Amino acid sequence: MSPIKLMIADDHKLFREGLKALLAVTEEIEIIAEAGDGDTTLKKCRELQPDIILMDINMPGLNGIQATKQILEEQPQTGIIMLTMLEDDASVFNAMRAGARGYLLKGADPNEVLSVIRAVADGQALFGPAIAGRVLSYFKELGSRLTTIQTSMPFPELTERELEILRLISQGLNNQEITQKLVLSPKTVRNHITNIFSKLQVADRAQAIVRAREAGLK
Repeated sequence: MSPIKLMIADDHKLFREGLKALLAVTEEIEIIAEAGDGDTTLKKCRELQPDIILMDINMPGLNGIQATKQILEEQPQTGIIMLTMLEDDASVFNAMRAGARGYLLKGADPNEVLSVIRAVADGQALFGPAIAGRVLSYFKELGSRLTTIQTSMPFPELTERELEILRLISQGLNNQEITQKLVLSPKTVRNHITNIFSKLQVADRAQAIVRAREAGLK
């Protein structure tokens, strides 16, 4: 089985040397190039076509995310793993949007680095445990915010059109006026109003108006 052709792109030579020493212990990875800036990374990638690039986000010239976008436009088969000290959510999601298939913190355990390289080389997308936790937390928080927005809306059981008609009813418009305002047929308006009464469990227009005004619908 051919070794994984790996390139290291980081502007700190000492860090590159440390990675090379770390990865030298396994025969399944062959380090074919290194670069200290985004432009050199792009040039060497075109020449050598590595399987995997360990890419720092902050580099002179093109930063890691910009370099990732350009490389993947030309060589979409390349697996790019963002390797950085940054832990902010913006950098994580920018890397994902750029097409990175892995994201590791520079303080990651050596075994974690190796497992992510192997997984990405195998065609998977794998983010280290610390990053995966941040992604899950982000979507959990996003889901909570959406739930809050949904529950704060009056009458979530109504469709947008039904809510619009209920608002017009609460303003005192009759069926004919609603028909003209919304450019709907009289039958369509009657059907919507029947559905509104059923969903709100009210018997008539007056009760619907009370419910609407109690909910702050104007």
